[in-house]
Amino acid sequence: MNNVSTGERLKVKKESSWFADNIVTLIFVAFTIFGFMVSDGVTMNFFLTELSSRFFRNAFLVLSLIIPVVAGLGLNFGIVVGAMAGQIAIAIIRYFNLGGISGLMLTFLLAFPISALFGYFTGVLYNKTRGQEMIASLIVGYFANGIYQFLFLFVVGVIIKVPATHPMIKPDGVGIRMTVDLVPVKDGGLKYALDSIMEIPFMWAVLIVAIAVLLLQLIRLAKNSKNPVFSINKKRMTYINIASCLIIAGICAQAILTNSSLMMVRKVPVVNALLIIALCVFNELILRTKLGQDFRSVGQNQHIAEVSGINVDRTRIIATIMSTVLAAWGQIMYLQNMGTLNTYNAHTQIGMFSVASLLVGGASTQKANLKHAIIGTVLFNSMFIMSPEIGQSLFGNALLGEYFRTFMVYGVIGLALGLHVWRSNKKGKITLD
Repeated sequence: MNNVSTGERLKVKKESSWFADNIVTLIFVAFTIFGFMVSDGVTMNFFLTELSSRFFRNAFLVLSLIIPVVAGLGLNFGIVVGAMAGQIAIAIIRYFNLGGISGLMLTFLLAFPISALFGYFTGVLYNKTRGQEMIASLIVGYFANGIYQFLFLFVVGVIIKVPATHPMIKPDGVGIRMTVDLVPVKDGGLKYALDSIMEIPFMWAVLIVAIAVLLLQLIRLAKNSKNPVFSINKKRMTYINIASCLIIAGICAQAILTNSSLMMVRKVPVVNALLIIALCVFNELILRTKLGQDFRSVGQNQHIAEVSGINVDRTRIIATIMSTVLAAWGQIMYLQNMGTLNTYNAHTQIGMFSVASLLVGGASTQKANLKHAIIGTVLFNSMFIMSPEIGQSLFGNALLGEYFRTFMVYGVIGLALGLHVWRSNKKGKITLD
């Protein structure tokens, strides 16, 4: 009887733990479903078009947060510094009227040393503020923004002489304009330089992904069918994934064959998708290397890592540099899709939105993976799409939905950090008992 009651208690405890770990994700799933229920003006075409555009615009930035979390640096709000590096590279390239694919490649190349330098100094700061990295990352973002504003508002034009007739420069010849048009790629600019290389219909893209995931799950099942370590839960989840892929593939095939309205969803930029996939593969592979194992060791226990012969400070700096460089490239991908450089504001919310996206996917300050980043990006941007519609449907004012967006961003971060502190305290209490 005692064994049964103990087992039941463990089951309840496990279920409550799962609920606590995924509460933020569940809230956003419920919010999206609720949005579809109350909003008459949101068609599936509109939703998928907006979601696809936002996903390929933001996913790279969210994925750049994973390595710092693994390395024990927490949620790196300091990717704002990387975003600034990307914008500096874009400003330089556009000033010299370079563009097209070659101009975009040069932008990525130029952003690398700038963001690596910024990342190095940021990593050094994190080592000086050990244990308070998230606060330090917020402050370094504000500090760097001040230097960035000084550079573009004063240095350009006063110290670095530029012609006032240049379309990027203010009429008085001092500072860069608030908004800089990146010019369409067909006219020699950077706008859609990456997106326009190759595009395929949305349903074809989903079908290809579903087939690829299906093959991976079948290979995983065949490889682990006789592996005793491959638990029943993992096998059950693999079967669920296979069934889901078959259903999605069937829906896509039907839409393609019948040429349904879903074929009108905005096309998917193939190169953007490949770069996101490449970053996912890179994150997985890097964590299997010696450096990746060092990241994990430092993230789990810095003292033990140091005793084991790992240079903790160096490892943390490398993780910060990698995250900053990836954020710079992600910001370039983001802005070429937007088509304009909002010189003084484009980077300000990147850190908050990317961190919130990762947390929505189920990540924490100590644990983050590809699944968290991808699911979080989808759900967080779904909320952005549905918020104005819910505000309009329920209150007759779409502006209320805009306010709700801001509330959800900071609310998600606050809730996730609060849960982290609660779990840590609970774990510490159990240990003492």
